[in-house]
Amino acid sequence: MIEHGTSRPGRWLRSRRLRLTLWIAVIEALLVVFHVLSWWAVVLLAAIGLTLWWYAGRHSRNDTLRQSSWIVAASQLLVLMVPIVLFIATTVAVAVVVILAIAALIFLFTERS
Repeated sequence: MIEHGTSRPGRWLRSRRLRLTLWIAVIEALLVVFHVLSWWAVVLLAAIGLTLWWYAGRHSRNDTLRQSSWIVAASQLLVLMVPIVLFIATTVAVAVVVILAIAALIFLFTERS
């Protein structure tokens, strides 16, 4: 059944919006991981995407604009999570290495000949 107020491109985007969002996020996440995009560029793109959706797409009568702005906002917010997760993973990895080094030092200094 076709919903009232939808368009053909809008229905196409809606049916594929999760897949499109994830692909955009994966591609941009790789750009972040390989340092093509900086942290501030990611923050700026996420702010622009969210602002676009909030003011233009959320209550738009144009179904294509509504769906495409949702895709842009969601993908940018997912990409914003990449530097945060990288920071947390790096912190945890450093903490584990420090704990292992302290344990090794304790083992070495308390070993009896």
